[in-house]
Amino acid sequence: MPKMADDEIRAVLFDLGDTILDFGRIKTTRCFLEGAKSSHAFLKEHGQPIGSFLWYFLRNLVRLRIKFLLSDILRRDFDSLEVFRKVGARQGVHLSLEQWEQFAWLLYEPLSRQARIEEGLPQTLGALTGMGLKLGIVSNTFVNRASLERHLQQLGLLDFFAVQLYSYEFGFRKPSAEIFRIAAEKIGAPAEKIVFVGDRIDNDIRPALNTGMSAVLKKAYTNAGKPTPPGAWRIQKLSELPGVVQQINAGAAQPARA
Repeated sequence: MPKMADDEIRAVLFDLGDTILDFGRIKTTRCFLEGAKSSHAFLKEHGQPIGSFLWYFLRNLVRLRIKFLLSDILRRDFDSLEVFRKVGARQGVHLSLEQWEQFAWLLYEPLSRQARIEEGLPQTLGALTGMGLKLGIVSNTFVNRASLERHLQQLGLLDFFAVQLYSYEFGFRKPSAEIFRIAAEKIGAPAEKIVFVGDRIDNDIRPALNTGMSAVLKKAYTNAGKPTPPGAWRIQKLSELPGVVQQINAGAAQPARA
């Protein structure tokens, strides 16, 4: 690993959805329907008291939508796996932790199939680690860590990320400065030596800048037509990141990009 100068960037933190994983605009109800079919069949195969599929689908769809609404009001995410485990326990469902994690994966798997990654992304991440940088993920999500890590492993990306912070594990989420502070602590670098890469100006770019990090806005439908905040960089693809880090280390001024 190359020796880092005291004033150089030491780490890169990434948002997950529409930054590392490109989901785009998705039909969430359709994805949930597919996942509900798989998870309902799984429970039946394991002899669990599950009832009819229609009731199972509607009950859990309504439950999740209520959870989403409360999450937006409270600005705090929930662990979907824990929600289903508690509901299952009340209904007499008994599964091992490994089985519950498989259940959660079956619900998430249709959504995972919608995700795309940039061509050459492993090589880009390898180039960043080859520069001596630590990489991490900071994501607002209700999807359980086991499912996300399984997805990243399937894509050959998991081992690049020494740190992964998922908001459901905390009592707050982005744009809270606290989750950025914890991420910096976990990855072992001061904020001013970290680059944060994300697709959301409100949740990623502005709070990263406010905590002293360098910020890079990745092109996505979530920021289409919006100007780049002052002090931030803008990229079309993640493959541009090694060059951006080099320019930051060289003290280059942030280029004016709409």
